[in-house]
Amino acid sequence: MGKDRAEEAWGDTLWASLPVPAILLEPDDTIADITPAAEFFLNTSAKSVRGKPVWDKLMVAAPLEGAFARVRRDQADLFINDVDVGSGNRPPVQCNLQIGLLSDRSGRVLVLFAPRQIADRMDRANSVKAAAKSAIGMAEMLAHEIKNPLAGIAGAAQLLAMGLTGEDQELTDLIVGETRRISKLLEQVEQFGNLRPPVRRAVNVHDLLDRARRSASLGVAARMRIVEDYDPSLPPTHVDGDQMLQVFQNLMKNAAEAADPREGGTITLRTFYDVALRLRRRDGSDAPLPLQVEIIDDGPGIPPEIADDIFDPFVSGRENGTGLGLALVSKIISEHDGWIGVESVPGRTVFRISLPVAPKDLEDI
Repeated sequence: MGKDRAEEAWGDTLWASLPVPAILLEPDDTIADITPAAEFFLNTSAKSVRGKPVWDKLMVAAPLEGAFARVRRDQADLFINDVDVGSGNRPPVQCNLQIGLLSDRSGRVLVLFAPRQIADRMDRANSVKAAAKSAIGMAEMLAHEIKNPLAGIAGAAQLLAMGLTGEDQELTDLIVGETRRISKLLEQVEQFGNLRPPVRRAVNVHDLLDRARRSASLGVAARMRIVEDYDPSLPPTHVDGDQMLQVFQNLMKNAAEAADPREGGTITLRTFYDVALRLRRRDGSDAPLPLQVEIIDDGPGIPPEIADDIFDPFVSGRENGTGLGLALVSKIISEHDGWIGVESVPGRTVFRISLPVAPKDLEDI
């Protein structure tokens, strides 16, 4: 009996650790269970779908009823490529499917989903990140050496401007303005490369959002309306407060810069609790990320051609953007074992951050 319980516990651990979306079906095609990855992929919870007919919860652009029957009859795996898979909670995504019969003679079928866009995105991201890492390394080496002579150029231009008028002074003003812009870019490169490890503690995420809101309302978002939609019952999160404040400030700055400068716009700060999202750590363990923070703007949206790479260094949708702000945000969230994603259409862009809950023994510190 002890061996059976150990095997069952091992099976539960293995199932929960599967890194791909998967659904286990009973012989009558009702859902026995789904993996945490499938909860996130389908934007639903395992509890809400167990025991329900699969066709009530899953929409697939292929005749899978016959596929399931064939797998059970022939006792052989079946592969189906390039089909749209969705649910009532999220739009369809093109996937490759693998359907197999469990070997325990129970008649249960396992369906594995391999989203094509994720695989394609990872291939692109690996090559882009390798190039970006090399470029950032070179930029870090050059940044310090360039900043000193750049300061000298700016100082000389300011001295010249004191004895000039008219067009000549406009030219020296241009020199000063451009050197300051380059210095700011170099500082961002240095900041990206020299980010210290986070010093985590229990933090009220609403306190950080309030500080970011006040700063933005007095500066970059002075002409915008900022709406708070908070869940006051959220427990503390476990983060470096200064670094997470920088994340919120960067995202609010992005939202403000996306707005029409003549009409302003609205930034919505939303928090809520969602137990469906879990993240696999580097050691293979599973970590819940239930605290959700969304920063929403009603600007024109992210250009489609860069939407998949928006968190990569040097990728920017603005003419004079450095492409390091969101890359730094992504790096900070990754260092906290959190997750950040974005959904964007014209008129609505949502950056969603998922964070861990602080351990109980830290909440009262």
